[in-house]
Order: sequence, then structure tokens, then C-alpha cells
Amino acid sequence: MFSKVASCSLHGLDARAVIVETDLSNGLPGFQVVGLPDTSVRESKERIRAAIRNAGYKFPAKKITINLSPADMRKGGTHFDLPIAVGIMIAAGELKENTSAKGFACLGELSLNGRVQTVKGALPLVMGLRNSGFRSIILPAGNIEEASIIDQMDLYPVNELSEVFDIIETGSSRPFKSAGGSTAVTMVQTEDFSDVAGQESVKRALQIAAAASHNILMTGPPGSGKTMMAKRLPGILPPMSYEEKLEVTKIYSIAGELSEKMPIVGTRQFRAPHHSISRAALVGGGHDPKPGEISLAHFGVLFFDELPEFDRRVLEALRQPMEDECVSISRSSGTVRYPSKFLFVAGMNPCPCGFYGDPARECTCSMSQIRNYMAKVSGPLLDRIDVHIEVFPPIFSELDGRNEHKSTSAMRKEIESAYEIQRDRYKNEAISFNSQLPAGLAAKYCRMDNETKKLLEEAFNRLALSARAYAKIVRVARTIADMDMSEEIRAWHVAEAITYRSLDKRLKS
Repeated sequence: MFSKVASCSLHGLDARAVIVETDLSNGLPGFQVVGLPDTSVRESKERIRAAIRNAGYKFPAKKITINLSPADMRKGGTHFDLPIAVGIMIAAGELKENTSAKGFACLGELSLNGRVQTVKGALPLVMGLRNSGFRSIILPAGNIEEASIIDQMDLYPVNELSEVFDIIETGSSRPFKSAGGSTAVTMVQTEDFSDVAGQESVKRALQIAAAASHNILMTGPPGSGKTMMAKRLPGILPPMSYEEKLEVTKIYSIAGELSEKMPIVGTRQFRAPHHSISRAALVGGGHDPKPGEISLAHFGVLFFDELPEFDRRVLEALRQPMEDECVSISRSSGTVRYPSKFLFVAGMNPCPCGFYGDPARECTCSMSQIRNYMAKVSGPLLDRIDVHIEVFPPIFSELDGRNEHKSTSAMRKEIESAYEIQRDRYKNEAISFNSQLPAGLAAKYCRMDNETKKLLEEAFNRLALSARAYAKIVRVARTIADMDMSEEIRAWHVAEAITYRSLDKRLKS
């Protein structure tokens, strides 16, 4: 007695169809799973046995062999419970497979009482099945919202094992028709820049950073508003496209970060890990590698408050993902890649006590303490941050409520033209923003006159800039010019971009 049931297996963000083959033969009763299963799949035997019995069905007293094909690929995840249970019941003759149900695929974890539990990674699993040609999928009801973002699918949400068997036998259950991108929810941004008094120069720097995804470092004393403004930054970023929502939701699905309140990621995420975070939690890892904070911030904002307080190894782990926009995690079972296209925002005090350079309060730190504190941020990491801005506390006249402050929507509207310019400029290139501009294309897209070039040369020599820092200035100047609707980069665009590298010399001294 033999049966085949389709399912799927994850490898990073990608998924590949797996055929669950079941053979029942005479002999001593036993239950064996082969085909490179991990611990979660091997442990499914007792869950499946109890679930079938408690759902009111007879578990076959046969020698049961389960093969997960292809056998050369490692498989993991509790979602194999359901297809294995269905395969056993079909092979035992307890379940008569309807002709219309032969193209079904199954995903789901079983509890001991026969309920079908939600699983991690449902969205990429369903996408993998769709790419393999499957259009009808039985899955837990708790995963239906995230799976519904994929169009052209017949989804059958179930809560009980008996419901699954009924669908397989009759093929008459009405599927949930996925609506694709129209189902994506967008959460309202509650924190607005209109709440921020003053700080016009910092808001300008944040607009430039948002306009082309430039990484930004804010330095200033406690209470000057660094964290407040960082939290509002996602609101001035462009709305997410359907493809971006799909990719980010896949990451959150694998990480188990989706919930009833957020079944689909429809807005740009703001991730602010504590300074005690480990390197593995930031980059991703584990025996079966899972996404870290840098991938959970994909197409969103990754905020490091009190930057020097983070472990040096954690900070250095940021360098490659910031440059490559992806992270590779290698384990004995293989290598997985997770995307990490995030806008990096950092805040830090200018010294250990926090008041160096504050016009109202006196700093109590020695110059040696200040240098050691600043040295916690390495030069290579600093080179990868495009915009440096000093933040000072607002004055009373900015706080008394008499003046209206620029709102998030107004700030976003001011940079929309820059989005359009970049989209049109790079439509034939493999990039989207000025911050991604490779050195080989700089001469083509960053034209400037001799006066502007002379100003750049003088800044390069006086500030002892690295080649990477020089390239950052050119890219930021390109963004400033785009916000000015200027095709050519002018001297004043470069001059403003240079002011955003003013911390280079101070942090390296």
C-alpha cells in the first residue's frame, strides 16, 4: 500500500516542493522517516499517531516507511505533520482520495488532540508550492491571512484533522480565493514629525537620508531628540510596493514574527535592538539559521541607540551587510542567504557623560575619556555611514507651542520628486537609489563643473577622507541635487554634503 502527498521544505527564503511518499507493509508495527529529516520531523511520529487516534480514526498497525523526496535535501519543520498523516491514512485505505483532490498540497502541525496548528514560514512555503505548479493547498486557518497575499491560489484553511480528511475524500470544500496584494494591511503611522520642536537642520538631514536610503549618524547630548526623530523616520520613506511587502512578510513568517494583529507586513519596519544584543541575534543564525535583526529591518529602518555601548564585534558584523545588502549564514547543513537592505540610523552621545559641546551644561569628561569613547566606533564602520549630523537641544522659543512644525506628510511630499528622479535615472541599472551607486557609474550620473571638483579635492585633503568617504560625499551631493531638481551637481550641493562628514576627523582623532 503506497501513497504520495505534496508538501514543501524551506531553505533560507526559498522553498522547494517535497513529495511525502508513504509505504505500509506487513511485519512488526513500526514508524520510520527517511530522506534527511531533522529532529522536528523525526519527532512527528508520536504527534501524528496521537492526533489520528484522538480525531476518531484508526491508526494502522503496520510497518510504516515515510520517504521525503528528494532524499538528498535536508528537511525540517513541523509543517510535515499534516502531509505525513494524510499519506498514512490514504496508504492504509482509511481515506479514499477523491479525483479532484489529487493535486492538493498540505502544510500543518498537528496537536495531540487532532487540531491543526499554525506553522512558521507559511508564506514562503506556499510561494514555493505555487512556483512548483501547485494551486490548491490545505493549510492551518491561522496562516490564511499571510498566505492570502499570494494571488492565483486556492487555499483551504482548516482547524481540525477531520476537516482535512473531508476535503481529501469529497473534494467539495469551497476554497479561500487569495486576492494577492489587495489584502495587504497598512498600519497608520501614529508618530509624526509635527511633534518634534525645532531641529530643522536635523530634519533636513533625515530627509536627505530618506530620499536615497543614506545611512545616518546623529550625535548629541541626552534629551536632544535623537531617538524621537529616528522613530519617525519610517513615515517619510516611500510606501512599500507589493513585491517589497511580499519579501518582508516572508522574512517575518520564517522568523515567527507574524501575529493576528500583523498577519502581513504592509509598512516599513523600525527595529531598535538593545545594546546587549548578540552577534547571532543581529546577523541571524542558530542550528537551523533564522533571520536576525538586520533582515527583519529589510526595506525598513535599523536603529542603534547609544552606538558606542554595543559590543565591538556586533558593530563590525554590520559592515558587510551594509555594503552587500545581504547576509550569508553558513552551517554544516549548508549556506542560506537573507536580504538586508535597510536604512541604518544610529544615535550616540558625544562623550561618556553626554554633554561635550552642550552650550548649557558642562562636560565632566577628560579628553582621554572622550577619545576612548569615540574610538569605540571604528573608522571602517564610520565610512559606511553617509550622513553625520550633530543634534543640539531645542531652545525655549521652539518648545512653547507658538510655532507650527513640519509634519511627516509634508516632509515626505518634499522628497517624492527625488524618488521619481532616481527611479527614472536607474531604470536600466541594477540599483534603485543614489546610495547604491557603484564607482563605475559615478562619472556617468554625477556630473559636476571644475569649481565643484576643486571643492571636493580640498575637502578630501583637509579632512583626510578615505576613498569610501569621498564616494559617500558624491552620492549624498547627488541626492541633494535631486531634491533641488538639478541635473548637475553644483558647488553648494557638495558643500552641504561635506558638512555631513564633519565628524570624520573628530571621531578618528
